[in-house]
Amino acid sequence: MKKHILYLIILLVFSFTACSRESKNTEKLAEVNGEILYLEEFVAMIGEDNWMTMDSSARHKAVEDWVNLTLLAQTAKKNKLLEKQGVILRQNIAQKKVAANALISEKLSTINISEDQLFSYFRVHRAEFMEPVQFYRVQRICLPSKIQAENVFEKIRDGLDFMQALSRYKAEAPPHLSGDMGFVQPSSADSVFWFSAKQLELNEPGIIKKDDYWFVIRYTEKKEGDDVANFDDFKAEIRHKILLEKQEDVYRELLREIKTKAGKVFYY
Repeated sequence: MKKHILYLIILLVFSFTACSRESKNTEKLAEVNGEILYLEEFVAMIGEDNWMTMDSSARHKAVEDWVNLTLLAQTAKKNKLLEKQGVILRQNIAQKKVAANALISEKLSTINISEDQLFSYFRVHRAEFMEPVQFYRVQRICLPSKIQAENVFEKIRDGLDFMQALSRYKAEAPPHLSGDMGFVQPSSADSVFWFSAKQLELNEPGIIKKDDYWFVIRYTEKKEGDDVANFDDFKAEIRHKILLEKQEDVYRELLREIKTKAGKVFYY
């Protein structure tokens, strides 16, 4: 509950700047009572690393939570709760947290993780990556827009048979981009479908974007490949793990640096 309240406060902080902002030429995620929720803002709020590591179902749930919190924030503003002193103070605290997290994220983005560091991590934690590679038999429905893909995704989650959805909606985009893909591999040109399928359960639908199209996908079967997973298959995951480990070091180093230069702190 406390976590949701914090998110609400942060959304309220964002709402002040959103009101005066000109419309952006960027991808829209949703519209709530005339207020456009943009992908750029959402990624900025949750962090690019978190966004990149979320599977399609997690992303959908996170956007749904953002819509719900926006509804609550709009109602709070309408009821003039934002004018209360306690809420104003909490907004100030939330602004500080957002600013501090932005500083830490900026510092993390400058960290260069070399190929040697990635491979050293892989070598030390090799046991985590030694399972045979799984190949996934993927079926996909190609759609021209995110809204259409989400509509089909929701219908399937509500009980529409995937193959019926495929038959019904495959004419919405080039037909050759829909249907059975066979078994996809992490090192193939269709690796984006492999990575998404890896995050799903058997027959669970997911949504991904590739090139100019959106896809609703599922996998119906998986099998072990002949080779074990290699280093190249896990570079992105290893990079994320290393950055997570460095966050505490970055936080302490930033505080040490700031206090050394202009750390005038008095306790009363």
